[in-house]
Amino acid sequence: MPTFYNNNYMPEFQKLLRERNLALEKHIPFLARWAHLYLAFLAQGKDDSLPFEITLERFLKHTSLQEKNQPWQIQQAETGIRLYHLHFGTNENQTPPLIGSGNEVAEKLKERMRLRHYAFSTERTYLDWFSRFQKYATTVLGRKNPSEWTSEDVRDFLSRLAVVDRVSSSTQNQAFNALLFLFRDVLGRSLDDIRKTVRAKRGVRLPVVLSRAEVRQVFAAAQGDNRLILELLYGTGMRLMELARLRVQDIDFDLGTLYIRGGKGDKDRTTILPKTVRDPLRVHLEAVKKLHDVDLAKGHGDVFLPEALERKYPNAGKEWRWQYVFPSDRLSVDPRSGKIRRHHLSDTAIQQTMARAVATAELAKHATVHTLRHSFATHLLMKGVNIREVQDLLGHKNVETTMIYTHVLRDMANAPVSPLDDLTAELAPTLAEC
Repeated sequence: MPTFYNNNYMPEFQKLLRERNLALEKHIPFLARWAHLYLAFLAQGKDDSLPFEITLERFLKHTSLQEKNQPWQIQQAETGIRLYHLHFGTNENQTPPLIGSGNEVAEKLKERMRLRHYAFSTERTYLDWFSRFQKYATTVLGRKNPSEWTSEDVRDFLSRLAVVDRVSSSTQNQAFNALLFLFRDVLGRSLDDIRKTVRAKRGVRLPVVLSRAEVRQVFAAAQGDNRLILELLYGTGMRLMELARLRVQDIDFDLGTLYIRGGKGDKDRTTILPKTVRDPLRVHLEAVKKLHDVDLAKGHGDVFLPEALERKYPNAGKEWRWQYVFPSDRLSVDPRSGKIRRHHLSDTAIQQTMARAVATAELAKHATVHTLRHSFATHLLMKGVNIREVQDLLGHKNVETTMIYTHVLRDMANAPVSPLDDLTAELAPTLAEC
């Protein structure tokens, strides 16, 4: 057990928090105080040989009962203790061999992601986190060369995201995945115990779900291809980028099936092709085919293919079956190959279509593109569709993910009657007599 604690509330620990910029200045004395109290708790004859998570849980339970602290104080206590446990007194500053400058590492990172066939959006995200971590390591820690970066630096950075920047848990996880790939696949080093960092908190969140009437309002507020896009999102349960990357050959009108290729987790699956959209979709594809023929006549008409397919079938990108169902309205330069191509409709354009429809419909709910997917799942469950089948249609790895929709599923006809309604009903005859 560490023996350094006193009535000054651990000045060396406070100094470390300031030097590494792990917490806001106004919070540092309080975080150090909680770490001091935790060590004092261990010194009172408690079994400090127990795992950290157990002793932490016992301390938090003890201080909650004995001191009657507020929930925010308990959370502050946990943050201070975890920062002390993870960042104070550790020694992982072993310098690995030189591997090159920051720019060279960035290029190597980009190269490794392309070898793994990562999506371009993932590539941009990981490079952004590399840039942010590099800035942190350079300006805060004074480590300009990537060879000086350690697991401890990454833990500091992730902890700072949670404590100072107060990012969401999904944002912190995104940063963790990016830095894990950087260290493991580019720098060739492991991140020991990196998951034991201060985690960004996320409470239970229920998805926003539209009623059937609200879905109809959204559709009524959109026209033409915009309406077709929204109807497909709701009618199939596709994610935004799954619809954007949909290709002509992925539609089977005869079977009433859509094929989702390389969805989340690089998994393929099938989903429903609603009868309602089949005729409008055929008309839409006729217009896309004419646009493709014009591109071919001008020497273009080539679309992006995964690198392995492009090498094996160099002319496949110009074939009709590989074209995007919802192409962009203009040609652009592929940022990877430098070729002039017609890319698929951007995610921003689809999001704006939904936002305009929601605004026109004057819905009070914060409805996004993903809300249509939530509504698809919930409405299927309301019809009695088996949750396992809904899981397959959504492409969820675990049924527990799909179970979230059972929390918002409620047939209002069978919902409990509010006591206010009971009271009002009892008073109604009396009021009528008056």
